[in-house]
Formats: sequence, C-alpha cells, structure tokens
Amino acid sequence: MDFFAREAKVRSSSRKLVFLFALAVLAIVVAVDAVCAFFLVGFRPAPLIGIAIVVVVLIGLCSAYRVASLAGGGAAVAREMNAVEVPANTTNPQWRQLRNVIEEVAIAAGVPVPEIYVMQNEQAINAFAAGYTATDAAVCVTQGCLDKLNRDELQGVIAHEFSHVLNGDMRLNIRLMGLLFGIMAIWVIGRFLMWGGYFGLGGDDDNNGRGRGGSGQVALAGIALLAIGAIGLFFGRLIQAAVSRARESLADASAVQFTRQTAGIAGALKKIAVFEEGSALQSPRRDEVRHMLFGDAEASSMFATHPPIVARIQALEPGFKPEELDAYVKQWLASGGDPDHIELHAEQQPWEKAVHDFARMDGDVDVQTAPPAAAPGTGAIGGVVPVPGMARGAPIGGVVPARGAELAITAAGVAAQVASPDTNDYRAASGLHAGIPAALAAAAHDPRGALATVFALAISEHTDLQAQQVQAVAQAFDAALAEAVRNLVAAMADLHPMLRLPLAQLAFPALKRRPRPEIATFVKTLDGLIHVDGRVDLDEYCLAKLVQTQVVAALDPAASFKPGTLKLADAADELRDLVALIAHFGNDDEDTSRRAFQAAMEDALPGSTMMYAIPDDWQTALDAAFAKLQRVSPEGKQLTVRALTHAIAADGKVTLAESEMLRVACAVLGCPLPVLLSDDA
Repeated sequence: MDFFAREAKVRSSSRKLVFLFALAVLAIVVAVDAVCAFFLVGFRPAPLIGIAIVVVVLIGLCSAYRVASLAGGGAAVAREMNAVEVPANTTNPQWRQLRNVIEEVAIAAGVPVPEIYVMQNEQAINAFAAGYTATDAAVCVTQGCLDKLNRDELQGVIAHEFSHVLNGDMRLNIRLMGLLFGIMAIWVIGRFLMWGGYFGLGGDDDNNGRGRGGSGQVALAGIALLAIGAIGLFFGRLIQAAVSRARESLADASAVQFTRQTAGIAGALKKIAVFEEGSALQSPRRDEVRHMLFGDAEASSMFATHPPIVARIQALEPGFKPEELDAYVKQWLASGGDPDHIELHAEQQPWEKAVHDFARMDGDVDVQTAPPAAAPGTGAIGGVVPVPGMARGAPIGGVVPARGAELAITAAGVAAQVASPDTNDYRAASGLHAGIPAALAAAAHDPRGALATVFALAISEHTDLQAQQVQAVAQAFDAALAEAVRNLVAAMADLHPMLRLPLAQLAFPALKRRPRPEIATFVKTLDGLIHVDGRVDLDEYCLAKLVQTQVVAALDPAASFKPGTLKLADAADELRDLVALIAHFGNDDEDTSRRAFQAAMEDALPGSTMMYAIPDDWQTALDAAFAKLQRVSPEGKQLTVRALTHAIAADGKVTLAESEMLRVACAVLGCPLPVLLSDDA
C-alpha cells in the first residue's frame, strides 16, 4: 500500500468515524429522550423533539469547542499532556540523542523536523505524534523512553510515530479527540449534576441564603445523565479501538520496513511488557490520546486500540514465549538499568517476514518490501547497497551520490517512494545529518540564526548581487543579522547540493517560533532577495514557496489544511503550467522540454491536447498551480508526481540539483519524497 492508497484509506476511515459518531449521538439522544419521557415530560412528541435538538446541539458545540482548542496542531496536544519542548540547541544528552534520531528520520522522509516534546513526569514507555499535517507535527515521548530504551529501540519507536506522520493518521486522530469530547459531554454534565445535587445544588436555602441540603431531584437527574453518558463513554472507547487498531498495525509494519531490523521495536515492546509502569500514563488526559499512543495499557480488552503486545512481539520474533520476559528482567537488573547493556538473545526473523506477519495480524496491512541491505563486507559501504545513480566514492557516508552524479529515475519509481523512506534513506540521512558543518547546524538550531540560514540559502552565487542582497537583510533587520548571513554564505560555498534542503528543514522549527510580525518581515525580505536581480530561478522560487508551506501555513495548521477532494481534471490548467515549467527548467533544450511535457501530460491526463507553453508571469501561474493542486485527491496527486518526474527526466539524466528541485516541488504539494530517489518501482 503506497502513500496515495494510505491517504485514500484515511479518507475512508474519516467517513467511518463520522458514521460511528452519528450512531453514538443517535443512541445518546434516544436514551435522553427515554429518561425525560419517563421522569419529566411524558411521551409527548413536541418536548421530546425539542430535547433531542438540544442534545444534538450540545454535543455539536462541545465537539466544535474541543476541535477549536486543538487548532494549534501537534504542539497544542503535547502541551495539554504537560510535556516540555526540547530546544534545538539543548545540551541535555538524552534530549540531544532524541533530537538527533528525530532529525535524521525527518531528513530521510523529506519532511520538516517536527516539534519535539518530553513528558518528564511519565516513567512509562510511550510516545505519540500529533498534528494536522507534517508541517505542524509534534512528536512527544515519555521520560521512560529516554531512561529505559537504547538508541535502536528509541529509533524503532520514533519510526513507528513517523509512520503516523506520513500516513495521515494524525489528522484522523485529532478529529477523533474532538468528536469523543462531544459524545462524552453528557457524562461530564451528569457527574457535575450528581455531585452538585448531593452538595446542595437546587436545594432550599436557609435565611442566610446557604443550602440546607442537597436536591434529590438534581442528584437523580445527574445520575440518569451519568448513566446516559456512559453510553457515550462506551461508544467513544469502541470508536477509538475501531479507528486505531488497524493504523497501529500499519505503523509497526512501516517502522520495521523503514529500519530494516526488528530488534529495536521488539526491544521497546518487551520493556513495556516487563516493567511495572508498562505503557500506562498517569496524566488525567490519557484517555483522550489512547488511540494515538505507541503502547496501550488496555491492549487485551475489547476497547484495545492496539494489538496485544505479545502478538506484536511474536510478529517480530516468531519463537518468542511470554515466559522469556522473566529472563529479560534479570538482564535489566544485572545491567544496573543501563539500556545499552541488555542483549536480545531471541531469534529475530527477517524484517520482510515481520512485515507480512503484521499484515496477517490485522488483515488490512500491505507494506511494500524491497531487498534487504547488503551486509558489511559485500561491496557496499556501511552495509548499504548503492541505489541507481549513486557514484562510487560518494563523499558523504558512502551512501549519498557525489556532486556530479546523474540519477536514473522513473515516474513509477518516484511515485512509489512518496512518504515511503527505507533503510538506504535513513543511512543517507544519517550521513547528511553528520555532514552538515557544525557552524551551519548551530545556526539552523538558533532562533535568530535560523533566519540567517534560510536567507543565506537564497543568496545568489554571483558576487555582484550578494552585496545588494546582504544590504537588503540589513535594512529589513539589522547589521548583525546581515553579517551572520554573509558568514553563512561563505560557509555554504562548498556545500553538497543534497545538504541544502535538510539544512532548511532543520531551520524551520526555530523559524516558526519567531514572533509573527518578524516572520512576516522575513517572508517579505526573502521575496525581495530572490527578485533583486530582476529574474527568479525555479530553485529560488521553490525555496520561498517551501517557507510559505512549511513555516507560515504551520502557524495556523487547522485553517491551512485543505483536504484533497478535487479531481485532477479539475486542475488541468494548473497542472499544465507546473509541468511546463518543470520541463523547461529540467531539460537542456526546448525540443526536449516539449517532448517531456507531452509525455507527462499524456501519462497524467490521457488524451490531453494541451500545448507546451511557458506562462508570461510564471511565478503567479505557479502560485495558482500549487494552491489548486494541493487540493487534488490522493489519486490525482499520484498522477501529478508521475507527471513531474516525466518532465524532469525526459532527457535521460537528472542532476542532483534537479532532483532536489523535484523534491521541493513535491513537498509543497504535500507529497514528501525521501532523500534518495531511485528507479525502483
């Protein structure tokens, strides 16, 4: 199941969620009307219809209120769980390791680095990812994860959570939080009335205006509503389980496919099984987020949001027996609680087999597989098989193509890679992350340095224009920031082409935390920098567009997210403009560009008679194209990615700069491409 099929499945799950919600509301309305008929108004239609309307409105308002309270995206959910943010420049060794793992996974997947949070008061092993899209995502882990998991196990947990980021599960989960709040509102009101009646609400007052006793009627009404609210609670738990369980199986399978090893995630699951805290959170809001957690404390009940933990382990290690956990505890105690000194002696099966075992557990998981990485000593550097187009002797970790490499990519292969990173991507991302010069990494992580980093990425290579651009930064901000930009430009002189996009994505989290007026000034200044020479290259335009998509839009995530509902045919004009420009910039001559355009349009819209032409005001045309194509259905986006790949690869050669331009264009469309592009379909 590729990214676009998963996106379509999320839409189907959303419809299922609405249907289940409607059933729950109907059950609550019937129960409320029955109570009112017996105890208050009798079986008179008019009052009962009025009461039903009031109940529906109440549930709707409560749900709307909860959804509005989550408009801040993933960070809002993390803060509600009393989590603290991990700063980009942290010196805490546990936080630094967590941030390194998350940054490497984000680079591999081609998505912005999410905001990172830690629930310091939670000793259980658990984690969650929340948000509307990858641009406003937050990944939150418990202190127990940091204390009890080694790096491989932490990586397995993070890869699981990134599956939720890439598969669109977060949107479904955050909507579920809002709907559950609405159908559980009756239970909350009933509890308030019950205790209020007991302590005097509705009772008679004495001469001093103080309650002389509780009101039996109010208390009884509260008890009745509490009983009715239990229906909402029951349906809420069932909805959580029904919507979540299949998504969790897919996330486990995706994590195994991504890391290409089973020991990490298996070790994390074992530790959940053996430790007293397990995965049970202490937060009073834990029930609201049960469906988005890595582990479920009620995994053996009918309300379980996850498969049973032993079954999850056995999918990774077929010979595993629950009684082996005792020996595991002894190993932990003998090590003094050091997560790096526990050896897993269980026989682990190949990752491909584990993926299919997860599929059998649920019957609804289909993760594509590929040949495993070669072992060390088999000719691959670092145990990684070079992907097509990789030059031997690559300068970064033996995995990243050399500067002058030309990639062999196909439309089907690239479309299949969207939001589907694998172990080669992770190894490459690790090399890229380590290959970013320390000065540039420090600047990207610094709140003000992030501004200078993105400005420096937009500075022209021509020295005569650089002075004008740096002066524009000084006028918009100050001389100190302009000097920082000048220094960073010098540091980027020999930067590998594939380090530019990761560097920008490292800077985006710090950039988003700047005051909104400053961000507005930053965006205006960035636009001025790329227009200073009177012409704009496509890579410059794409950088500015990426800032708008992954920084500015992330400031209001709920408002910025637009579901993909349009058919590609409804955006045919916009697709024509985007494909024509990609073909123009991605090929050496106009004849090749024209042939590339025609092949791309025929693949995306068979029978299309649109002619190749470059819009006079191509930037305005691209603004309109991206805005509309972002709202195209998953099937239409898949065809769009195929068309863009045809357009850029028609001449048989794709340079690294062109491949990065393709990755940026797809990122703007919400179709993140992993760090290494190949021709494997």
